[in-house]
Amino acid sequence: MKGLWAVFRREVLGYFQTPVAYVFIAIFLLVSGMFTFYLGNFFERGKADLEPFFSWHPWLYLFLVPSLTMRLWAEERRSGSLELLMTLPLPIWQAVVGKFLAAWLFTAITLLGTLPIWITVNYLGDPDNGVIVAGYLGSLLMAGGYLAIGSCLSALTRNQVIAFVLAVTVCFLFTLTGFPMVINFFSGWVPQILVETLSMFSFLTNFTDITKGVLELRSVVYFVTLIALFLSINVVALNIKKG
Repeated sequence: MKGLWAVFRREVLGYFQTPVAYVFIAIFLLVSGMFTFYLGNFFERGKADLEPFFSWHPWLYLFLVPSLTMRLWAEERRSGSLELLMTLPLPIWQAVVGKFLAAWLFTAITLLGTLPIWITVNYLGDPDNGVIVAGYLGSLLMAGGYLAIGSCLSALTRNQVIAFVLAVTVCFLFTLTGFPMVINFFSGWVPQILVETLSMFSFLTNFTDITKGVLELRSVVYFVTLIALFLSINVVALNIKKG
């Protein structure tokens, strides 16, 4: 596990040695604040909760997370450092997991930057903080799903732009399947059981359930399984390239 820790540590330090990390954090905090207080009508709703805050997270992650993951493996391939990494006495799965955990920790740090919004809602009213905690946990799990998909697709190309576009497209499909407009469209002519199955595979559906304070095992298992699946595909893709 020393190899995993070494990759993890290198990646975490690498984030904060470039302006990219600070730009990412600044954009996330600025946009999430704008969406919460202006587009989400935070003050006009007259409710002490963070529903307007969490409701925008799937769409924020949809574009911001791929911008974070597009460099994970594409940059390694472009610079030639991937070949060097492959020659080290380090199992590929440890490199994959190390990079993923570093990106996930960085996302968690970014999410912690939104705590002033939580403090604000407690100052203005008496919210159900249990629901808010569930929302943060759900947001972090969903971010892990986006990160796993983005990391996997980054391993398929040396071009960061292509990696970004692929990640946005796939993540959009996973998000869109739970969008009310899509569900209503299929409900008119597709058997209900298929509609419900389609909705079950949606980031939006599972995340929304958690933000309501219902931390169901089903939703947790969904995100954990999806993360494990795409990290496994990531390892297989790198092994194929190594061979």
